Amino acid sequence: MLDRLKDITTFVFDVDGVLTNGNILVTETGEQLRQFNIKDGFAMQLAIKKGYRIGVITGAKTEAVKMRLQGLGVQDIYLNASYKMPLFQQFLAKHQLKASEVLYVGDDLPDQEIMEMVSIAVAPADAVQEIKDVSHYISPNNGGACVVREVIEKVLKVQGKWNIQHASADDGSAK
Repeated sequence: MLDRLKDITTFVFDVDGVLTNGNILVTETGEQLRQFNIKDGFAMQLAIKKGYRIGVITGAKTEAVKMRLQGLGVQDIYLNASYKMPLFQQFLAKHQLKASEVLYVGDDLPDQEIMEMVSIAVAPADAVQEIKDVSHYISPNNGGACVVREVIEKVLKVQGKWNIQHASADDGSAK
């Protein structure tokens, strides 16, 4: 797998179970709250600053998820995706990308079809078994616990771009 890391130009992530631990706290007013990891956010910002493309395709519907991702600089955000493949194909076409340039991180069955076609498919440690079975790499980290940071760091290190001279600590949370 390490040799394929050198060809990665693009990261695509699911949200629940990848960027979050998959738990949703529902308030009395019906608001759905998720917890994101600050280290994942920093790595995503750094990757974007280094010229990598990041896309997110998720079944999540809330504006809060979109706001968090936009705050990190993610421009390609697909919410409310019950079937992800058409959105993934749209994303590839929009940016004239090949699946061989993409590292995808997913944790559950809606991610499987995409994971079977990309160059590198990654699963968090707590992903469902079917996803682990199609993954090229299973992280020792659970979803929401720096899986995203880990894979971005691996790619950037292999490509010699994990230098953080003048890297901003702004993770998009300050408004």
